[in-house]
Amino acid sequence: MNLKLKRPIIFFDLETTGLQIAKDRIVEISILKIFPNGNKESKTWLVNPTIPIPPETTAIHGISNDKIANEPTFKEIANDIIELIHNCDLAGYNSNKFDIPLLIEEFLRAEVDFDMKGRKSIDVQNIFHQLEKRTLIAAYKFYCGKNLEDAHSAEADTTATYEVLLAQLEKYDQLNNDVEFLSEFSEIRGKCVDAAGFIRYNNNGKEVLSFGKYKNITLEQIWKDNPGYFSWINQSDFPLYTKNIMKDFVNKMKLNEKFKN
Repeated sequence: MNLKLKRPIIFFDLETTGLQIAKDRIVEISILKIFPNGNKESKTWLVNPTIPIPPETTAIHGISNDKIANEPTFKEIANDIIELIHNCDLAGYNSNKFDIPLLIEEFLRAEVDFDMKGRKSIDVQNIFHQLEKRTLIAAYKFYCGKNLEDAHSAEADTTATYEVLLAQLEKYDQLNNDVEFLSEFSEIRGKCVDAAGFIRYNNNGKEVLSFGKYKNITLEQIWKDNPGYFSWINQSDFPLYTKNIMKDFVNKMKLNEKFKN
């Protein structure tokens, strides 16, 4: 089976220094590009994160500080990655919640303009969890009948994720071989405004927060009740992409107020 594509789609996986989107960095990125005609292109980079890799993290993915000491930083390869994923949709395993937000964060740190506008994202883990509730290793065994060798290697995980999606399409009649359908099916957290899911759309299409004391309250209402809350978010440990969306919202509200007066 081949994916039915209108444009290329990127399957990718990250190995990182940890799990905090706003603080941790990429140490390995593997990309598998699938073209509409079925052709494939792949590339894997080791990355110097410019911060230490904790020993407990090295124990998981096997990438040590010595191993990446002479590798390029993300900023040095950012333009190569942008060129490879230009005009592509994105797919991964747990990618909506982690890989995509962290990738965007790295681009912003490198001062490279990137967002998800106009792109679809497929999260194979979300499809799996809605239908079977397992991990990538179990998913690979369940759907593909194979043992996942070199788990937590970005390249092995990327290839396994692609194969699992193809097997899911074969197995479930309710899945359409269509990127837009699979993207919507992957959105078990609801439609997110920012990549990390701190801001979402409610049922009325309004932007709301997904956390804290203002959970499920619209940004417009928060602005009316406590505009200082936006300053707190800007000064706190949120991803840059989330902060940029908040800044754009504040600027829009200030502009609206200016023209009302």
